[in-house]
Amino acid sequence: MSAVLESQDQRSGDDGVEVLARHPDAATLLTPAALAFLAGLHRRFEPARQARLAARRDRQACFDAGGLPDFRADTAAIRAGDWRVAPLPAALRDRRVEITGPTDPKMVINALNSGASCYMADFEDSTAPTWANLLTGQRALREAVQGTLRFTAPAVDGVAGKHYALKPFAEQAVLIVRPRGWHLDEKHLRVDGERMSAALFDLGLFAFHNAHALAAKDRGPYFYLPKLQSMEEAQLWNDVLDHVEAGLGLPRGQLKVTVLIETLPAVFEMDEILYVLRSRIAGLNCGRWDYVFSYIKTFRAHRDKVLPERGQVTMTQPFLRAYSELLIQTCHKRGAHAMGGMAAQIPISGDAAANEAALAKVRADKLREVTAGHDGTWVAHPALVPLAKAIFDERMPSAHQHAVRREEVLVTRDDLIKPSLGSITRAGFENNVEVCVRYLAAWLDGNGCVPIHWLMEDAATAEIARAQLWQWLHHADPRGQAPRGGGLHLDDGSELDFALFERALLNLPMKLGDRTQLPGGSRINEAIGMLDRLTHADTLEEFLTLPAYARLD
Repeated sequence: MSAVLESQDQRSGDDGVEVLARHPDAATLLTPAALAFLAGLHRRFEPARQARLAARRDRQACFDAGGLPDFRADTAAIRAGDWRVAPLPAALRDRRVEITGPTDPKMVINALNSGASCYMADFEDSTAPTWANLLTGQRALREAVQGTLRFTAPAVDGVAGKHYALKPFAEQAVLIVRPRGWHLDEKHLRVDGERMSAALFDLGLFAFHNAHALAAKDRGPYFYLPKLQSMEEAQLWNDVLDHVEAGLGLPRGQLKVTVLIETLPAVFEMDEILYVLRSRIAGLNCGRWDYVFSYIKTFRAHRDKVLPERGQVTMTQPFLRAYSELLIQTCHKRGAHAMGGMAAQIPISGDAAANEAALAKVRADKLREVTAGHDGTWVAHPALVPLAKAIFDERMPSAHQHAVRREEVLVTRDDLIKPSLGSITRAGFENNVEVCVRYLAAWLDGNGCVPIHWLMEDAATAEIARAQLWQWLHHADPRGQAPRGGGLHLDDGSELDFALFERALLNLPMKLGDRTQLPGGSRINEAIGMLDRLTHADTLEEFLTLPAYARLD
């Protein structure tokens, strides 16, 4: 079996596996045995994955026709049943602060050394999936598991770069890996002429190389599962994990998972998702940025569900508060962790007042989470770990808050889909345009985690901005004509139309100034063109990363 091939026209022999790009780490990562393992996953589960994606499309068509998501009648017995998930492993009992970020060597070292309880190594929203990024990330995680990972920054002006090394294992954060979602393909690896599932590639390759070493340390392996929409998708993951354990000779239930509730359909099936994964699930997470994006996408055809600008869509909005409280209640009833959401702020250097104002928002958010009953929270920057930890230490002296049952919470279907109050300002509209363009340009250049205006933007936050632009403009000005009932307006009374959008795109290059100082600055024009096409399209593209992936190496 050939591990690395030079062109997409070549084949690797009779086994049907093709690797369509080169990388220095391929020889050690994509061994014949590893490729055979991945091929087995593809052949066993690709038909089921495609069936689940088709079910997503059918469900969205119902929403587009005016339907609304709701709790399932056919699973009422699961919701009413008296059952609990399997006991949590020791390493996952206390998860009060988790740090997330991409899988480059420097980030892996800094995150594991950060003092956080856990580190979610992210192949999904904060990684642009170039072949180089994926294999470099897999190598970095393999070396981290082995305890050998080192990194030295490049020299600058003759001055040697800083050297980074891991703390002793006992002082490191617990490693949790997030593979890409079911909707994404890995174009660099084909099996029997088909692209492999990106989710199976990421999880399968990591498990193949690291599962036994982590199991020997009582560290799993552990995974975060993204963007599920139904219990059937969770069942598919459970079948995959059973297969991986059997294939690697691991005990059943060795691989543990946490599921991100970051789609609107999934919030109506939280009990069901916990149930089908009950032998291996450790908790659910409020993936709130993707959840807001999913709300917009689910209701893309519903004018009465148009959201205000993203800065106003906070966790105090009734539909988001209901989502958070129901997640806590559901998890604690079943003996699982209810993890809180991300603080995207990063330290503001050179402006003490602005920095303190940003940190005050983080404190308020984390205080809200721990008071509500969450068992832990997320931060995007190591500097926020002590702040979040101090708040949870004060209010959560034990390892978790499963005893906080929130039995007073009564959440209905209408509570979970209630429209938000708020406005669309000119600054908010233009910020959405800027964030979309700058993030997309950086992503196309290989950077999936980008600081913009002192917030760490990833694919989820960029998707909110992108989906809002489409929804606002298509409900306000479809084909240049105001819809029935009149168009949408900015808070100053100005019409919200495609002319406003096009002016914002035209003015953006001048507003950005010197592009050489921006991540992906050389691809700004390309990103402007992509956003223009996506926003004018008759249908909201399911994910920004689907068309953009064709442009990645």
